[in-house]
Formats: sequence, structure tokens, C-alpha cells
Amino acid sequence: MRPLVLTENYPPDRGGMAQSCDRIVRALRATGLPVDVAHLGRREHRARLERQEGGLLLTAPFDEDPSHAINLLWNEVSRLPDRPSHVVAFGGATPVLAGPAVAAWLGVPLVTLLRGNDFDTGLFSLRRGWVLRDALERSAAVATVTRDHQRKVEALFPAVETRFIPNGIDPAEWALVPHDLERAARWRAEHVSEGKRVLGMFGHLKQKKGGAFFLDALRRAGIDGRLHLLIVGDAEPEMLAHLQSIESAVSWSHVPFTDRFELLPYYAACDAVVIPSYYDGMPNVLLEAGALGVPPVASTAGGMADVLEGGENSLTFPPGDVHECRRALVEAASVPIEALRRMGEKLRATILHDYRHDLEASRYVKLLGETAGRAPRRAAATSLKES
Repeated sequence: MRPLVLTENYPPDRGGMAQSCDRIVRALRATGLPVDVAHLGRREHRARLERQEGGLLLTAPFDEDPSHAINLLWNEVSRLPDRPSHVVAFGGATPVLAGPAVAAWLGVPLVTLLRGNDFDTGLFSLRRGWVLRDALERSAAVATVTRDHQRKVEALFPAVETRFIPNGIDPAEWALVPHDLERAARWRAEHVSEGKRVLGMFGHLKQKKGGAFFLDALRRAGIDGRLHLLIVGDAEPEMLAHLQSIESAVSWSHVPFTDRFELLPYYAACDAVVIPSYYDGMPNVLLEAGALGVPPVASTAGGMADVLEGGENSLTFPPGDVHECRRALVEAASVPIEALRRMGEKLRATILHDYRHDLEASRYVKLLGETAGRAPRRAAATSLKES
């Protein structure tokens, strides 16, 4: 087997999707499986091919015209020295658009990896909905990172083979060292008043990710002055303005987007992390915080429902339920700090046992082995009419 991964998120790109793609590719290669990557890169001006340990990296230019980018990509893929055994579409609009055609032209099976919001937003997009439906119907298998998405895909596309393969994390590379703890203690001493608990929000503070909903719940929770909110990553201007409007209820700090391993001291500075998503996949933040023993105050959207047990390893609330979110915030501010730490340790034990990167890779190897040699699937007649 020699899968070809189509992706628009891969290093040197930043963000959770690029981290996930890199982690999966490296873990697959570590099993001895050669994996080639075709990366549609926005920083590239021309196609280039380089050999890496365990496979090839083909980088092709990508701009606002996906049809042009995919045609250029196909020119390069058709000349690869080793014929792929599979085409693997790693989420994102463009790989899902390109995957069915590239797999059919190569005469190999298509495996589509849904990363979470790819399904939630793509399915109901008037412009892109047909792209997602076509890819799912043409896939030899579809892998989801949440059981909820697995059930939804199976209900809509009963003929499609669907697997639940959650995200993983490498505990050997994601661990705190004394320097991280020293930086965390120094940051708290400089920015947080004594007695306050720190809630961290990592990634993107956006209204569509539940940002405004969470800040409203925080303002109305009646716990003024007991929490400090640490925002690490990009924040919409409207969200920063919203934060400024509730400064009387909660103090806060904002750290701009930073490289992944620079996040470790900020995680260590938190008593809990907040993930208020309306809908989601399996957030890297959940696994990263959990692997460090930091419990979440989180909605039960997407894959978080697969991992979290409210009151045991987390404080949870139904997605979009402002009253339950307020209750969880009051609990985060008032339960003994030892209780929060016990929740974090229980979550850490679950993450390190069930959500490791090597387990994730073994599940993908099994799926690839079971689909190897299959002919490309044809789309259903209804899908062709819709498109």
C-alpha cells in the first residue's frame, strides 16, 4: 500500500488541521507504510517534489481558483514515480472536491477523512453541499472523528462504509518540563490576581465557535471577579470588543497565535480550558489539555461527547444551553481546586489510554488494508442529477 493524501492543511501551514494531518502522516510512516502527500499550499508559486523519510511531499500552488489549482495538481500527481494505492482526502473543501476525480483517474479507491466542521458546514452549504455528497458517495470508506458524525453519515448514506477513528496525541512529545511550569507560574504572578482561577481559550475566539454565547453566559453567571480568562490565538475584533464590555465581570489576557509547543506554559497556567462549540469534531485543544491533566469546561458537541463525563473528568453543558453553561462556570469558580485537579487526572488517564497517536495510526492502517484494491465507486444517480 502507498496512499496519497490530498490536503490543503500541512506544515508549514499553522493551525489544528495542519497539526492533525502532519501527526497522521508521521504516525502512518512510523508503521513502515510509505505515504505520499499532495499539499495545495497558498505560499507556493510553483509545484515542487521532495523526498521525505517515509514518502514524497508534492507541494502545488493554490489560490482563489480551485479549478486551476486542481488541474495543476493533477498534472503533477499523474507523473508521480509510484502509483498510489489509495487517494485519501483529508477534509477541507478543495481535497473533498478533488478527491473523487483524482481517485477515478488513477483507478484507485477514495477514502475521505471528515475532520468535523467539514461535515457540519459543508452538508448545508448551498454552494458546496453537492461536493461533499458526491465525495461521500464515491468513497470506498469514510472516516469520522466523532461517533455523532458516523451516525449522521450512515443515516444519510447507508451504502457507504463509515468508521469512527478519533484524533490522537503523542504523549512522548506533548509533556510539561520544569521550564514550562516555571514560565506558567511567572505568567500567573504577572497577570492574575491571587485567588482567581484561570480559564483558557485556545485557538480561535469566534462567534460561530460559541464565543459570544460563552461570554454572555460568563457575564450572567454571577461570579464577578473570581475568574481570569486567558485567550491564546486569533480573536475576531467583535469578540475582543465583547470582552472589553464585560471587564467588570471578568479580567482577561490575550496572547496572539503562537506555535504549538509554545502553548505548553499557557496550558500549565490554566485551572481549566473552555470549549463552548455549537458543533465540532474532536478538538486538538481537548486532547492537548487532557493529556496535561487540565480539565475542560466544554459543550458536549461532536467528539467531546465521546470523551467527557460531566462531573467526573470535566464540567459539561449541552451545546448552546446558556443556563447549563452558567451552571458549569459557577462550578468551575467554586468547587475545591483539588476537585478540578482530580477531574483533570481522570481525563488524562482516558486520553493516554484511548486517544494515542499510535492507536489512531493502527486504525487507519486497518482501514486502508481493508479497502486496498477496490475499484473507484460510482456516484448514485440522484447525486448526479443534483450536481
